Order: sequence, then structure tokens, then C-alpha cells
Amino acid sequence: MLYPMFIMVILTFVILLFTLRVRISSIRKGDVSLSYYSLFEGQEVPEMVTKTRHHFANLFEVPVLFYSAGILYVALELTDPFPVYCAWVFVGARLIHTSIHLGYNNVLHRLVAFGIGNLAVLAMWLAIVSAAT
Repeated sequence: MLYPMFIMVILTFVILLFTLRVRISSIRKGDVSLSYYSLFEGQEVPEMVTKTRHHFANLFEVPVLFYSAGILYVALELTDPFPVYCAWVFVGARLIHTSIHLGYNNVLHRLVAFGIGNLAVLAMWLAIVSAAT
């Protein structure tokens, strides 16, 4: 369980750095004023600035359920491999979701990847609760 959680941590930091790069670039190009970033309002911004901001924030929504399930799995010393398989499905789905969202951004494709990841987290939780009771 440690490895899928670690990959999600790495993904989060990669997106953090990418978001920072996009923000610095937007300021250098003159597309966004530095003051915009104090409240994230006051002017129109390039699409990539908005997408990276939303994507980074999204990495602290459903993934919180993923991390808590993973920690619970380890803390309870469970051995059933199914939650680990679900964890890898979630990670794979999030990687695909990231590449779609920050790439060509087809909403339907993104929705499928997002949905698969969410179902994987739900399956993780169901399997962990079942094994722990």
C-alpha cells in the first residue's frame, strides 16, 4: 500500500511545481499581474493558470479518502491484496486524469478517469471495512 500512496504524493508535488511554473510564466509574460495571486480575482487569466489551480486543489479532495484508507489498511495490518489493487487503479486513474485535464482536456474522458478512480477508492473502503469486521 505504501507505493501507490507514495506515487500520489509524488504526483501532488509534480503538479505543485508545474502550477508554480505556470504562475511564474504568466507573470513574466505579463498575462497575469502579481496582485491577482493574492486573492485569485480581479482579472481574466490564461486557461492553464485556472486549470493548474483547480487540478492542484483537486488533489486534496478525493485523494484524502484514498490516503486515509491506505493508512487504515497499514495500521490494521491487513493482508488482503484487493485494497492494494484498488489503490493502484486509483493511482493509474489519477495519472490519466491529470494528463487529460492538463493536456487536451476532454471533459468526458476526464469524467471516465475520475469516475474509475472514485470507484476504486470506494472499493478500497468497502474491502477494508469488510476485512476489519
